[in-house]
Amino acid sequence: MAEHRESLLFLAALVLPYLLGSIPFGLLLTRAAGLGDIRSIGSGNIGATNVLRTGNRKIALATLLLDGLKGAAAIWLLRALGGVGQDLVAGTAVVLGHMFPVWLRFRGGKGVATGIGTYLAAMWPVGVFVCLAWAAAAKLTRMSSAGALTAFALAPVVAWLLVDVDHALLALLVGLLIFWRHEANIRRLIAGTEPRIGEKG
Repeated sequence: MAEHRESLLFLAALVLPYLLGSIPFGLLLTRAAGLGDIRSIGSGNIGATNVLRTGNRKIALATLLLDGLKGAAAIWLLRALGGVGQDLVAGTAVVLGHMFPVWLRFRGGKGVATGIGTYLAAMWPVGVFVCLAWAAAAKLTRMSSAGALTAFALAPVVAWLLVDVDHALLALLVGLLIFWRHEANIRRLIAGTEPRIGEKG
């Protein structure tokens, strides 16, 4: 019976967070606001940074908060079901859901806000650190991608120092996924052609 319950929790830790993560708030909110299909604007991404390129800061902020809430909700839900040790699985699955939503032919966002929400719920000191590091680096460079990459690169070390090895592994896996989804941004950063915050492109 115990093994059966653990198997169900593991399955829930995969499926429920993935489905939560796959809710495309950026697309839904921009359509509801009459801004068209966000996938045809700027970078074509469904995340808050691209929503900001529509010029609607309120919708961009709402997208940021709701995408972050998806990550936190995945952790809270699994813990409520008794899966406290499932942070690693649930946190990774919700970020994967945001990046590769089944409803959008697996073409989603880059996972930054959802990753931060996951960190805040699973290991809040690391989440706070990532928020501050992202904000500081983004302000310094005026590039959201540079802020995100800096913050998520440091997160595994901070998690290892402040929390434990399991949560450091969560930070590492999420960080690797975010770097993967930022491949084009990294190329533009190296070339010096990455758009600044609020710029189109």
